[in-house]
Amino acid sequence: MKVRMYAAAVAMLGAAVAAHAGDLHGKVSGAKGESVVYIDAIAGKTFPAPAAHPVMDQKGLMFQPHIMVVQQGTTVEFLNSDSVAHNVFWPSVNGNKKLGHNLGTWPQGDKRNFAFTEAGVIPLFCNVHPDMSGYIIVSPTPYYAMTNAAGEYVIKDVPNGSYSVTAWHEGYKPHASPVTIAGDTKLDLTVTK
Repeated sequence: MKVRMYAAAVAMLGAAVAAHAGDLHGKVSGAKGESVVYIDAIAGKTFPAPAAHPVMDQKGLMFQPHIMVVQQGTTVEFLNSDSVAHNVFWPSVNGNKKLGHNLGTWPQGDKRNFAFTEAGVIPLFCNVHPDMSGYIIVSPTPYYAMTNAAGEYVIKDVPNGSYSVTAWHEGYKPHASPVTIAGDTKLDLTVTK
């Protein structure tokens, strides 16, 4: 009897937790290709840095992936998979030149790490190969997604509440929009030049 009551209580608790979160989904229009959608900073809420260290590779004289989105506090590993030396630098974070940084130049197989503690858009370059470019988008929350080829996105398990959501696309102005999450919620966004 006690086991059944315990199991019922756990099931009700799980249902209650699930009822206080939902998926935010929709479509980003106005541009072709991948966009990034993220929930902006939440007042009074901080999030621990993720343990995983995603890899931004330099392969085939390109940054791969071309666009990476990570949560604020994430350490990114920069790998050189090419047979030539590469450099990684960014002139600014969200246009703030004081946050620019140069990781230096290193040979094939080596990597350098950097913890991104500031949220924003980081344009990546290689001063050895000026045609190389990429982006890291640092989201202030763990609630972010990349769109698919059709511009559709899903951000899973967003707690119910009111937020500001930003859509970013390379070469376009970021677009912010308010949203109130109450279970599964749809929000379409449009980016413009």
